[in-house]
Amino acid sequence: MVRYVYDFTEGGRDMADLLGGKGANLAEMTGLGLPVPEGFIVTTEACRAFLTTGAEPDGMSREVSRHLSALEAAAGRRLGQPDDPLLLSVRSGARFSMPGMMETVLDIGLNDASVLGLAKASGKERFAWDSYRRLVQMFGSTVMGVDSELFEQAMTRLKEKRGAPDDLRLDASDLAELVDTYKNLIHVVTGDHFPQSPAEQLRRAVLAVFRSWNGERARLYRRREHIPDDLGTAVCVQRMVFGNLGPDSGSGVAFTRDPATGRSGPYGDYLSNAQGEDVVAGIRNTVPLAELERLDATSYRQLRDHMSTLENHYRDLCDIEFTIERGTLWMLQTRVGKRTAEAAFAIAAELADEGLITPAEGLSRVGGEGLARLMFPRFDTDATGDPLAHGLPASPGAAVGAAVFDSAEAVRRAGAGEKVVLVRQETTPDDLPGMVAAQAVLTSRGGKTSHAAVVARGMGKVCVCGAEELTVDVEARRFTTRDGTVVEEGTVVSVDGSAGAVYPGAAPLVDSAVMRYLETGERGERSTQVVDAVARALQQADGTRRLEVRANADTPEDAARARRFGAQGVGLCRTEHMFLGERRKLVEQMILADDGAHRERALDALLPLQRQDFVGILEAMDGLPVTIRLLDPPLHEFLPDRTELAVRIATAEGHGDLPDPHDTELLDAVNRMHEENPMLGLRGVRLGLVVPGLVAMQVRAIAEAVVERKRAGGSPEAEIMVPLVGAVEELRIERDEVERVLAEVSAESGVPVTCPVGTMIELPRAALTAGRIAEQAEFFSFGTNDLTQTTWGFSRDDVEAAFFSAYLDKGVFAASPFETMDREGVGRLVGIAVAEGRAARPGLTIGVCGEHGGDPESVHFFHATGLDYVSCSPFRVPVARLEAGRAALPETGGNDSR
Repeated sequence: MVRYVYDFTEGGRDMADLLGGKGANLAEMTGLGLPVPEGFIVTTEACRAFLTTGAEPDGMSREVSRHLSALEAAAGRRLGQPDDPLLLSVRSGARFSMPGMMETVLDIGLNDASVLGLAKASGKERFAWDSYRRLVQMFGSTVMGVDSELFEQAMTRLKEKRGAPDDLRLDASDLAELVDTYKNLIHVVTGDHFPQSPAEQLRRAVLAVFRSWNGERARLYRRREHIPDDLGTAVCVQRMVFGNLGPDSGSGVAFTRDPATGRSGPYGDYLSNAQGEDVVAGIRNTVPLAELERLDATSYRQLRDHMSTLENHYRDLCDIEFTIERGTLWMLQTRVGKRTAEAAFAIAAELADEGLITPAEGLSRVGGEGLARLMFPRFDTDATGDPLAHGLPASPGAAVGAAVFDSAEAVRRAGAGEKVVLVRQETTPDDLPGMVAAQAVLTSRGGKTSHAAVVARGMGKVCVCGAEELTVDVEARRFTTRDGTVVEEGTVVSVDGSAGAVYPGAAPLVDSAVMRYLETGERGERSTQVVDAVARALQQADGTRRLEVRANADTPEDAARARRFGAQGVGLCRTEHMFLGERRKLVEQMILADDGAHRERALDALLPLQRQDFVGILEAMDGLPVTIRLLDPPLHEFLPDRTELAVRIATAEGHGDLPDPHDTELLDAVNRMHEENPMLGLRGVRLGLVVPGLVAMQVRAIAEAVVERKRAGGSPEAEIMVPLVGAVEELRIERDEVERVLAEVSAESGVPVTCPVGTMIELPRAALTAGRIAEQAEFFSFGTNDLTQTTWGFSRDDVEAAFFSAYLDKGVFAASPFETMDREGVGRLVGIAVAEGRAARPGLTIGVCGEHGGDPESVHFFHATGLDYVSCSPFRVPVARLEAGRAALPETGGNDSR
């Protein structure tokens, strides 16, 4: 029989798939002997069954009742007991952390009778009514579907009526009145009454948490973090402990290391006389965790001991939630903490130095996306001027955008292409769409462990929290600084998440310390820790990886930069980029030539220009392979726009003038070469087969460049790649031409020129007939951009703007197939081509030169599929190096901070 409920004493962190991350870690802490309030977990399996059928799975309610009875026996009180009630929290807990994205209901068990018992047992009438108020408000919005804003409006009206600046100034009778108001509100909106039965409260709260798995903000967060939709959430039911019982009580969030910088030592926020949701919500500004030592030295010492136990046990940064109830410390949650990219590299290096993890484990805990963020520019602090305000540096980086004051406006403006900064007093989970859309988040309240800080760090968003100098007026859509400066919505501001500063206008940028190191090898005096950590991670990756990393480079400058970034050659040199600018006229002459002699003169003029391009690239990559792709795009792309030409001719004729004969000649050529779908027309290898002299000119330029470099004492390693081959016969014909020209240049120069000849695999037919094609190809390089287009039947330029966002929203894609490899479709073709190509030609060199070559997830696929190298843009070379190393690590099932 399927089991749906587990006690905290029955699980462990290795059961996270079943018990969820929160439940598994609560069970782990219980097993370590840490002070955890008793509780039990309703499994993810129960959630999946409920979401599938819409009904509780058979037997779940009986299991819940049995575990509740055991919990009541351990606590010595019954749920909702009138004279001294046991109260419960009901919290979501998915396999991967989704902070604030699903529902929580606290104080389950309170009703009109037990609230009086709680007041008597605690000796604090206001506390009891405040707890009941929280329950009715949470239950009403989460379980019964009442708009939470209606509760806030009722609270605001009561505070105005009493002249109270905040809810702390409301007394017990005020809160009792508010409870009645809330209950009436629920009845008016829903036609139902707030349930007085504690058992019904518990049952409905558990099911509401299950439903919240499919809530809009939860779905959006999962898409953002690439968390599968079919996992479901567990539900943790736990005895309530209270941090709002007076000055000897409080709640906090702690990290064993700074999640923003990685610095060692305790870090976090504490709020005296408050519950945990008050800390996370940022409604009241917290004090640094170190202040707890002055307020309660015993609890602080115990907390430090528990933090040390957890970090040594998990061998990683731990994120901890705790409550102190009348001088007694309780541990409510732990997990491997979310961290910034800077912190990830620093923590991995330090833990390896401390011997807690191996260098290989350290490499597994950093990633290419994080490295890319560290390469982004930073503000030039010497040229920014005076800041508008300072706050807490919650998530580092530099961002510029127009200030907006609600999530909907952030989404609207970002959708129109504008960069925005979301400004709030504090954020809530409902602000997630705006946080995703914004370049940065700025709040006037909250600490480094508030909702805004935690979510922004997890997403890699720039964030400054707790900028108390700012008065944020959401209704007026503006904020005011301490000196009276008013910043209206739409005004551009700059947010420095590393320094915690906000500047007017668009602050100037400079290269990051990591980028400077990658470019020059200089480590500098500032940011030494993160630069050293990045250098160590790349060194570890280079010593681990099997995949080579090459670069896509079309100029000597790009090739030189790629080599500085660690590229091991050029995997794609696109020759069409060499025909632009002033050279376009020569291409026009070649296209317009009406006989072989005119065409040959145009090609002869292009030859020395193309040769010098190749000489520069071969020099920059001396001793390393340079794969040069012969001309790929349709020739009409080098001619003026068809409409523009037609307008010029019509305008001239309309004025009674004769049109320019050259324009007429060009328009005739454009019309003659016009194609309905040029992506599938006369391009690639087809050009070489039907345009006389084109291939010969390009190959001669390559061969003569090789000769020039050899005579200069270099070691050029040019490779010639034929694009868009679909049949082996195409490649055989073009290869014969290539080898003929190479032989000619060798004979003319007296310098042997041998260049491997291979092809791009970018058509499904090429992948499916790779065995035949390999008979004529010395290497394969997958052009995954075109292979994705032709496999899906997409024209990328058209579909990305037309419907990709809808496909992502509807779950057709987990990610764009142009950004991350489609393993099931395009990936299967790649696998077939690798297997059949190497079966026909053992030792066949195979790489990839599409954009996927620099995508972290795709690099892992290429490693597993057996490719020899990936090639990407120069700036993504360090990312690809790192991910190639990570891909070669054995599967460890290590820590995942999602």
